[in-house]
Amino acid sequence: MVLGSIVTALVALASAALAGDKAKSEQAFDRLTSLKGEWNGRIDGVNTILIYTLTANGSALMEQCRPEKRPEMITMFTVDGDHLLATHYCSARNQPEMETPGITDAQKPLEFSLVRVTGLKSPDDFHNTGLAVIQEDNDHLTQEWFYQHKGNIGKNIFHFTRVR
Repeated sequence: MVLGSIVTALVALASAALAGDKAKSEQAFDRLTSLKGEWNGRIDGVNTILIYTLTANGSALMEQCRPEKRPEMITMFTVDGDHLLATHYCSARNQPEMETPGITDAQKPLEFSLVRVTGLKSPDDFHNTGLAVIQEDNDHLTQEWFYQHKGNIGKNIFHFTRVR
């Protein structure tokens, strides 16, 4: 019985030590994975469901954005060294690839900036240029999407509430 208690304590200490050794980017990704599940909100006045699923053996978080009566979009989040990547598969038929700066505080909102975009026919085509993911608490999420279209830049802000 004493031996069992000692082994349990050692396992707990080892787990805590490993968690402390995680890079800030991995800690930020772990926090992002807490979004797993279904969220409701509105995008441009349209009821929208977000579904977050952890995939690829836990190495990628997939966001499915399902606006009512509009095409679905996918965003994939992954860790790359000291920063996170977000690749957005847009209904505008392009794929902006965005990354955070090096993560120094895993608890701050994640701010992604455009690295490159594939699938553009013209630089004037609509494309996203950045994304901020703000986890207000376990049940409230805000996304700020930055975009460029015909030389104009803008930002859309969307609020979501956890369903399950």
